[in-house]
Amino acid sequence: MANHKSALKRVRANEKKRVLNKYQHKTARNAIRALRAETDKSAAESRLPQVISMVDKLAKKNVIHSKKASNLKSSLALHVNGL
Repeated sequence: MANHKSALKRVRANEKKRVLNKYQHKTARNAIRALRAETDKSAAESRLPQVISMVDKLAKKNVIHSKKASNLKSSLALHVNGL
């Protein structure tokens, strides 16, 4: 276990960040899943910017890699355009 005050604080901060990152990552994955399940083109087009925004935020915070975010956005755009 940590012996310094700053190390104890870092443990607490890391746990808070881990929980928040996990929540945001899971929320984005569910949104992606819902978008891929969408069959109506107009509904999918209206939902796409929100999902892309979620993915961009995850990449900005290094929860996911920036190239993974690019691949996700590209595949989602192709899916929506193909409806």
